[in-house]
Amino acid sequence: MTTTTTATVEADLIRIIGGIDNLPTPPIVMQQIQKVLNDPAASAYDIGSILQEDPAMSARVLKLTNSAYYGLVRTIESVRQAVVIVGLDSIRSLVLSASVFEAFSGKDLDRELQEHFWRHSLAAAFGARLIAHSLTSRQTFDAEAGFSGGLLHDIGKMVITFYMPEPAQDIKQLKIDFPNLPDHELEDRVLGYNHTQIGAVLGERWKLPANLIETIRYHHAPRLTPTKENGLPYLVHTANHLATFTFDYDAEADTYLEPLHEGALEFIGGNEHDLPVLSQRLREEYSRAETFMEMARGGH
Repeated sequence: MTTTTTATVEADLIRIIGGIDNLPTPPIVMQQIQKVLNDPAASAYDIGSILQEDPAMSARVLKLTNSAYYGLVRTIESVRQAVVIVGLDSIRSLVLSASVFEAFSGKDLDRELQEHFWRHSLAAAFGARLIAHSLTSRQTFDAEAGFSGGLLHDIGKMVITFYMPEPAQDIKQLKIDFPNLPDHELEDRVLGYNHTQIGAVLGERWKLPANLIETIRYHHAPRLTPTKENGLPYLVHTANHLATFTFDYDAEADTYLEPLHEGALEFIGGNEHDLPVLSQRLREEYSRAETFMEMARGGH
C-alpha cells in the first residue's frame, strides 16, 4: 500500500469513525487518571480522590481488586486503600478494564462473538503481563502497559461488530469460507481496512498513550512500528499468539494459529521452548479471572 493510499484510508477511517452515532467514549475519570499517573508526584491520595468522584467506577475497581485474581488475604474497602495495596500502575489497568467493559456493555448483538472476544482479550492481557514478568530482554517491559495493550489490541473488532453490522456479517461468512486466513486480512477484503486501524483511530479519540495506539495498530506486524524504542507491540503480538495457542488452537482439528513474526520471541527475550510453559501458567492465571469476565458481560 502506497503512502498516498495509506493517508487516504486513514482520512476515510477518521471520517467513518467520526460519523458513527453513539460511539462509546471512556469515562472522564479514565482520562483524569491517565493525566495524574503521568505526574511523578502523583500519590495514592490523588488517585483515590479522583476515583471517589465516580462512585460507579470506584465500585468496579474495588470489585476487581477484591477478585480471586489478586488473591488478597483481606477485603479492600476503599479505593485509596486499593491504590496502596495493588499499586498505581495496577489501578490504571483496572480503571481501563472497567472503562472499556462499560463502553461496550449492554449490546445484545452476537453474544457468542462478544464472549469469545472478551475471553481472548483478557487472555492476551494476562499473557502480556505474565510474559513481562517472566522473560528478560534487552529492554524492560512495563507489565501493566502490556496488560492494557493486550486488553485493547482487538478493540476495533467491537466497532465492526456493533456499528458496521452488514460488513460484519460478510466478514463472518468469509471466515467460514477461508478459515486459514487471519481476521485482519478478511476485514481488508470487505472494508479496505481492518480492526487494527479502526482500533488505533478509536485510541486517538480516547486520548490513549501513544505507545498503546501504536500497539493496537501494529500488533500483527510489530516490525512496522515507527517508534523503534517502543517494544510494546512485540510483547502484545506474542501475548496474542500465546492466548490463541492456549485457548483456541487445536492441532488435531487443524484450527488456524497465526504464526509469530520472525524475531518476535527473541526480541522479548524468549524462545519457542518458553511457549508451553507460559501457556500452562496462563491457564492458571486465567482461572482466577472470572470477575473480569462478569464485568465484561455487563455485570457490575
